Amino acid sequence: METVNQLVATGQFRILKVPLGFIKILEWIFAIFAFATCGSYSGMFKMSVECKNRSDSNLNIEVEFQYPFRLHQVYFDAPTCTGGQERQFLVGDYSSSAEFFVTIGVFSFLYSMAALAFYVFAFEKYRENNKAPLIDFGVTCFFTFMWLVSSAAWAKGLSDVKTATDPERVVTLIPACGKVENQCREVHDPVMSGLNTSAVFGYLNLILWGGNLWFVFKETGIVAPFMRAPPAQEKQPAPESFGQPGGYVQEDPYASSQGGYQPDYSQQGGGYNQGGEFGQGGYVQQGAPTSFSNQM
Repeated sequence: METVNQLVATGQFRILKVPLGFIKILEWIFAIFAFATCGSYSGMFKMSVECKNRSDSNLNIEVEFQYPFRLHQVYFDAPTCTGGQERQFLVGDYSSSAEFFVTIGVFSFLYSMAALAFYVFAFEKYRENNKAPLIDFGVTCFFTFMWLVSSAAWAKGLSDVKTATDPERVVTLIPACGKVENQCREVHDPVMSGLNTSAVFGYLNLILWGGNLWFVFKETGIVAPFMRAPPAQEKQPAPESFGQPGGYVQEDPYASSQGGYQPDYSQQGGGYNQGGEFGQGGYVQQGAPTSFSNQM
């Protein structure tokens, strides 16, 4: 008990409040209802056969049947109205669809319980990489498909079971009921509410497992790159800028660091410098092999 309190205090059970954990709890509970209501079913119906000779009549014929609904093995004794009894068997074997449905329910229950334990006690390891979420997503897809198939198969099997155990239909199997002088009727119909509940829970499990696919898929991280916000666009530099107040600055496209045309408008003693200098009334050319200088 102390361990549970410590887990609650550390917040490890918070996963049960989010859809991933909460739906898994519902899957666990609904799986129990699905296979329990089907696998534990036992039904009974009654008929009466009133012969012309009342001493041969049987007004309370009870027929019991149960899971897995191998009805061809269910029998009852009916009067022949000639002083004897004759054994009759029901028709049909619907064990395959019923057992398939119950098997899927049991395995769904076991996997849901194991997944819940893993969510609670090792959710950090679950999210370390996408291996565990991918396995969880694959198993969820499998059980979603299996619930679809098993629920559809059991719904058809349940319809056939209802038909095969209908007392009005069963009395037609008794030879004595084919004679006009004898009267056969149903006394009590079988109660099928438990089997109807199992079929409903089968489709509810299909909805739960199908709906949980999205929440498990998000944990795989596959969808994460498509949910990121687009990167912010960089601002383009302005082609021209204003520098000092009242002044206008524009870059010289002809200016370069090497070998470019760089006019120098500075004046030294009334001279002009461009690739050379006007000194004090003279012209000086830089980099020339010979220099000329005129003195005033």
